[in-house]
Amino acid sequence: MKLEVLLTFTLLFSALVMIGSEIRAADGIKGDYERARWHPIHFKPAIDDATDEQCLSCHQEILDRKVREQSPAGVKSSEALAWYQTLSTYQGMQETFHRRHLVTPLVKQLMDMKCNTCHQGNNLREEAPLPPDHSNRDFTLRKAVNPEICLMCHGENPYKIMGLPMPWFESRGMFQNNCLLCHANIRTVRHRVNFLKADAIEEAGKKDSDTCYGCHGGRQWYRIPFPYPRHPWKGMAQEIPEWAKDRSAESEPRFRIKTKQAAK
Repeated sequence: MKLEVLLTFTLLFSALVMIGSEIRAADGIKGDYERARWHPIHFKPAIDDATDEQCLSCHQEILDRKVREQSPAGVKSSEALAWYQTLSTYQGMQETFHRRHLVTPLVKQLMDMKCNTCHQGNNLREEAPLPPDHSNRDFTLRKAVNPEICLMCHGENPYKIMGLPMPWFESRGMFQNNCLLCHANIRTVRHRVNFLKADAIEEAGKKDSDTCYGCHGGRQWYRIPFPYPRHPWKGMAQEIPEWAKDRSAESEPRFRIKTKQAAK
Protein backbone atom coordinates (compact mmCIF):
# COMPACT_ATOMS: atom_id res chain seq x y z
CA MET A 1 0.00 0.00 0.00
CA LYS A 2 2.80 2.42 0.88
CA LEU A 3 4.47 1.70 -2.47
CA GLU A 4 1.22 2.49 -4.32
CA VAL A 5 0.82 5.79 -2.46
CA LEU A 6 4.45 6.71 -3.19
CA LEU A 7 4.03 5.88 -6.87
CA THR A 8 0.83 7.93 -7.09
CA PHE A 9 2.52 10.90 -5.41
CA THR A 10 5.46 10.65 -7.80
CA LEU A 11 3.18 10.65 -10.85
CA LEU A 12 1.21 13.63 -9.57
CA PHE A 13 4.38 15.56 -8.78
CA SER A 14 5.74 14.86 -12.26
CA ALA A 15 2.51 16.11 -13.80
CA LEU A 16 2.63 19.33 -11.78
CA VAL A 17 6.23 19.93 -12.81
CA MET A 18 5.23 19.44 -16.45
CA ILE A 19 2.43 22.00 -16.12
CA GLY A 20 4.68 24.56 -14.50
CA SER A 21 7.76 24.21 -16.67
CA GLU A 22 6.65 23.06 -20.10
CA ILE A 23 3.21 24.44 -20.89
CA ARG A 24 3.28 28.08 -21.89
CA ALA A 25 0.21 28.89 -24.02
CA ALA A 26 -2.38 27.07 -26.09
CA ASP A 27 -0.79 28.19 -29.37
CA GLY A 28 2.50 26.63 -28.35
CA ILE A 29 1.10 23.15 -27.76
CA LYS A 30 -1.08 22.63 -30.82
CA GLY A 31 -0.41 19.24 -32.27
CA ASP A 32 0.75 17.82 -28.94
CA TYR A 33 -2.37 16.19 -27.52
CA GLU A 34 -0.87 14.91 -24.27
CA ARG A 35 0.60 18.29 -23.31
CA ALA A 36 -2.57 20.10 -24.38
CA ARG A 37 -4.67 17.98 -22.03
CA TRP A 38 -2.78 19.49 -19.09
CA HIS A 39 -3.10 23.10 -20.17
CA PRO A 40 -4.38 25.31 -17.29
CA ILE A 41 -7.47 26.32 -19.32
CA HIS A 42 -8.85 22.84 -18.70
CA PHE A 43 -8.70 23.30 -14.93
CA LYS A 44 -10.21 25.48 -12.25
CA PRO A 45 -10.10 28.45 -11.97
CA ALA A 46 -9.06 29.25 -15.59
CA ILE A 47 -11.99 27.34 -17.12
CA ASP A 48 -14.47 29.71 -15.44
CA ASP A 49 -13.22 32.67 -17.48
CA ALA A 50 -12.35 30.82 -20.69
CA THR A 51 -13.82 32.46 -23.79
CA ASP A 52 -15.36 30.64 -26.74
CA GLU A 53 -12.53 31.98 -28.90
CA GLN A 54 -9.97 30.30 -26.65
CA CYS A 55 -11.86 27.00 -26.68
CA LEU A 56 -12.49 27.02 -30.42
CA SER A 57 -8.87 27.81 -31.22
CA CYS A 58 -8.30 24.09 -30.63
CA HIS A 59 -11.82 22.67 -30.92
CA GLN A 60 -13.17 24.42 -34.01
CA GLU A 61 -14.04 21.06 -35.55
CA ILE A 62 -17.15 20.78 -33.35
CA LEU A 63 -18.75 23.62 -35.32
CA ASP A 64 -17.41 22.52 -38.69
CA ARG A 65 -18.93 19.06 -38.51
CA LYS A 66 -22.09 18.35 -40.49
CA VAL A 67 -24.88 15.85 -40.02
CA ARG A 68 -24.45 12.74 -42.15
CA GLU A 69 -26.46 12.86 -45.35
CA GLN A 70 -27.23 9.20 -44.86
CA SER A 71 -27.02 6.90 -41.85
CA PRO A 72 -25.12 3.57 -41.97
CA ALA A 73 -28.54 1.89 -42.28
CA GLY A 74 -29.31 3.93 -45.39
CA VAL A 75 -31.77 6.45 -43.89
CA LYS A 76 -31.36 9.87 -45.51
CA SER A 77 -31.32 12.83 -43.13
CA SER A 78 -33.36 14.87 -45.61
CA GLU A 79 -36.19 12.35 -45.37
CA ALA A 80 -36.04 11.51 -41.64
CA LEU A 81 -37.88 13.59 -39.05
CA ALA A 82 -36.24 13.62 -35.64
CA TRP A 83 -38.60 13.69 -32.65
CA TYR A 84 -37.36 17.13 -31.62
CA GLN A 85 -38.19 18.50 -35.08
CA THR A 86 -41.92 18.09 -34.46
CA LEU A 87 -42.06 21.33 -32.45
CA SER A 88 -42.79 24.56 -34.30
CA THR A 89 -39.71 26.17 -32.79
CA TYR A 90 -37.32 23.82 -34.60
CA GLN A 91 -35.84 25.64 -37.56
CA GLY A 92 -34.15 24.32 -40.69
CA MET A 93 -32.62 20.94 -41.38
CA GLN A 94 -31.06 18.68 -38.78
CA GLU A 95 -27.93 20.09 -37.20
CA THR A 96 -25.14 18.70 -35.07
CA PHE A 97 -25.32 18.73 -31.28
CA HIS A 98 -22.85 21.58 -30.70
CA ARG A 99 -24.20 23.77 -33.49
CA ARG A 100 -27.70 23.46 -32.02
CA HIS A 101 -26.39 24.79 -28.71
CA LEU A 102 -24.10 27.54 -30.00
CA VAL A 103 -24.82 28.98 -33.45
CA THR A 104 -28.28 28.19 -34.81
CA PRO A 105 -30.86 31.05 -35.08
CA LEU A 106 -33.03 29.85 -32.19
CA VAL A 107 -30.17 29.51 -29.72
CA LYS A 108 -28.90 32.95 -30.72
CA GLN A 109 -32.37 34.41 -30.19
CA LEU A 110 -33.18 32.85 -26.82
CA MET A 111 -29.91 31.82 -25.23
CA ASP A 112 -26.38 32.94 -24.52
CA MET A 113 -24.70 29.56 -24.30
CA LYS A 114 -20.92 29.43 -23.98
CA CYS A 115 -18.51 26.52 -24.18
CA ASN A 116 -17.94 26.66 -20.44
CA THR A 117 -21.68 26.76 -19.70
CA CYS A 118 -21.53 23.00 -20.09
CA HIS A 119 -17.81 22.19 -20.12
CA GLN A 120 -16.03 22.82 -16.84
CA GLY A 121 -12.77 21.15 -17.71
CA ASN A 122 -11.61 17.62 -17.06
CA ASN A 123 -9.08 17.15 -14.29
CA LEU A 124 -7.02 14.16 -15.39
CA ARG A 125 -5.75 13.65 -11.86
CA GLU A 126 -9.29 12.92 -10.73
CA GLU A 127 -10.49 10.57 -13.45
CA ALA A 128 -10.32 7.70 -10.96
CA PRO A 129 -10.47 8.74 -7.28
CA LEU A 130 -7.78 7.28 -5.06
CA PRO A 131 -8.88 5.98 -2.68
CA PRO A 132 -12.40 5.42 -4.08
CA ASP A 133 -14.95 7.69 -2.41
CA HIS A 134 -18.53 6.97 -3.43
CA SER A 135 -19.86 9.81 -1.29
CA ASN A 136 -18.20 12.46 -3.47
CA ARG A 137 -21.17 13.73 -5.51
CA ASP A 138 -19.06 16.31 -7.34
CA PHE A 139 -17.01 13.59 -8.99
CA THR A 140 -18.29 12.95 -12.54
CA LEU A 141 -15.92 10.07 -13.50
CA ARG A 142 -14.65 10.70 -17.03
CA LYS A 143 -17.66 12.79 -18.00
CA ALA A 144 -16.69 15.96 -19.85
CA VAL A 145 -20.07 17.43 -18.87
CA ASN A 146 -22.03 17.01 -15.65
CA PRO A 147 -25.38 15.47 -16.74
CA GLU A 148 -27.21 17.80 -14.35
CA ILE A 149 -26.39 20.66 -16.74
CA CYS A 150 -28.22 18.85 -19.55
CA LEU A 151 -31.11 18.01 -17.21
CA MET A 152 -31.89 21.71 -16.73
CA CYS A 153 -33.27 21.96 -20.27
CA HIS A 154 -33.88 18.33 -21.17
CA GLY A 155 -35.73 16.93 -18.19
CA GLU A 156 -39.24 15.52 -17.98
CA ASN A 157 -42.20 17.88 -17.89
CA PRO A 158 -43.40 17.73 -14.23
CA TYR A 159 -47.09 17.90 -15.12
CA LYS A 160 -48.20 16.20 -11.88
CA ILE A 161 -46.45 18.81 -9.73
CA MET A 162 -48.08 21.54 -11.81
CA GLY A 163 -51.52 20.01 -11.29
CA LEU A 164 -52.10 19.04 -14.92
CA PRO A 165 -54.32 15.98 -15.51
CA MET A 166 -52.04 14.66 -18.27
CA PRO A 167 -48.68 15.52 -19.89
CA TRP A 168 -48.70 18.90 -21.61
CA PHE A 169 -48.85 17.53 -25.15
CA GLU A 170 -52.11 15.78 -24.19
CA SER A 171 -53.68 18.44 -21.98
CA ARG A 172 -52.54 21.60 -23.79
CA GLY A 173 -55.96 22.01 -25.45
CA MET A 174 -57.59 22.46 -22.03
CA PHE A 175 -55.36 25.49 -21.44
CA GLN A 176 -55.72 27.08 -24.90
CA ASN A 177 -52.20 25.82 -25.67
CA ASN A 178 -50.94 28.74 -23.61
CA CYS A 179 -48.38 28.22 -20.81
CA LEU A 180 -48.80 31.83 -19.69
CA LEU A 181 -52.47 31.30 -18.98
CA CYS A 182 -51.31 30.05 -15.56
CA HIS A 183 -47.77 31.37 -15.43
CA ALA A 184 -48.85 34.97 -15.79
CA ASN A 185 -49.33 34.86 -12.00
CA ILE A 186 -47.44 31.73 -10.92
CA ARG A 187 -43.66 31.46 -10.75
CA THR A 188 -43.21 34.74 -12.59
CA VAL A 189 -39.51 35.10 -11.73
CA ARG A 190 -37.91 32.71 -14.21
CA HIS A 191 -35.01 32.26 -16.59
CA ARG A 192 -32.79 34.47 -14.41
CA VAL A 193 -29.55 32.73 -15.35
CA ASN A 194 -26.60 33.97 -17.39
CA PHE A 195 -26.99 31.49 -20.25
CA LEU A 196 -30.58 32.48 -21.12
CA LYS A 197 -32.11 35.66 -22.53
CA ALA A 198 -35.07 35.99 -20.18
CA ASP A 199 -36.88 38.85 -21.97
CA ALA A 200 -36.56 37.18 -25.37
CA ILE A 201 -37.91 33.90 -23.99
CA GLU A 202 -40.91 35.64 -22.43
CA GLU A 203 -41.77 37.38 -25.71
CA ALA A 204 -41.39 34.18 -27.70
CA GLY A 205 -43.50 32.29 -25.14
CA LYS A 206 -46.36 34.76 -25.60
CA LYS A 207 -46.42 34.02 -29.33
CA ASP A 208 -45.89 30.26 -29.22
CA SER A 209 -46.01 27.94 -26.21
CA ASP A 210 -43.76 25.50 -28.05
CA THR A 211 -40.98 27.88 -27.06
CA CYS A 212 -41.66 26.98 -23.43
CA TYR A 213 -42.43 23.32 -23.99
CA GLY A 214 -39.34 22.91 -26.17
CA CYS A 215 -37.11 23.01 -23.09
CA HIS A 216 -39.64 21.95 -20.46
CA GLY A 217 -40.41 18.48 -21.76
CA GLY A 218 -40.53 18.85 -25.53
CA ARG A 219 -36.90 17.86 -25.95
CA GLN A 220 -36.84 15.37 -23.11
CA TRP A 221 -33.71 13.24 -22.70
CA TYR A 222 -34.32 12.18 -19.10
CA ARG A 223 -37.22 10.54 -17.27
CA ILE A 224 -36.90 12.91 -14.32
CA PRO A 225 -37.54 16.67 -14.07
CA PHE A 226 -34.89 19.13 -12.99
CA PRO A 227 -35.46 20.48 -9.44
CA TYR A 228 -35.40 24.16 -10.39
CA PRO A 229 -34.69 26.64 -7.58
CA ARG A 230 -37.78 28.50 -6.43
CA HIS A 231 -36.92 32.15 -6.94
CA PRO A 232 -39.48 34.09 -4.86
CA TRP A 233 -42.14 35.92 -6.89
CA LYS A 234 -44.76 38.51 -5.98
CA GLY A 235 -47.75 36.83 -4.36
CA MET A 236 -45.86 33.59 -3.72
CA ALA A 237 -47.55 31.48 -1.03
CA GLN A 238 -45.67 31.36 2.25
CA GLU A 239 -46.31 27.65 2.72
CA ILE A 240 -43.77 25.58 0.79
CA PRO A 241 -45.15 22.48 -0.96
CA GLU A 242 -43.78 19.14 0.18
CA TRP A 243 -42.03 18.51 -3.14
CA ALA A 244 -40.21 21.87 -2.94
CA LYS A 245 -38.96 21.82 0.64
CA ASP A 246 -35.43 20.79 -0.31
CA ARG A 247 -35.09 23.26 -3.17
CA SER A 248 -32.88 26.32 -3.09
CA ALA A 249 -34.17 29.85 -3.60
CA GLU A 250 -31.12 30.74 -5.72
CA SER A 251 -29.53 29.35 -8.86
CA GLU A 252 -26.10 27.76 -8.77
CA PRO A 253 -23.52 30.53 -8.16
CA ARG A 254 -21.77 30.26 -11.53
CA PHE A 255 -25.10 30.67 -13.37
CA ARG A 256 -26.22 33.76 -11.48
CA ILE A 257 -26.37 37.03 -13.39
CA LYS A 258 -23.67 39.39 -12.20
CA THR A 259 -24.85 42.93 -11.60
CA LYS A 260 -22.62 45.95 -11.32
CA GLN A 261 -22.72 47.71 -7.98
CA ALA A 262 -23.38 51.42 -7.99
CA ALA A 263 -20.45 53.62 -7.05
CA LYS A 264 -20.56 54.82 -3.48
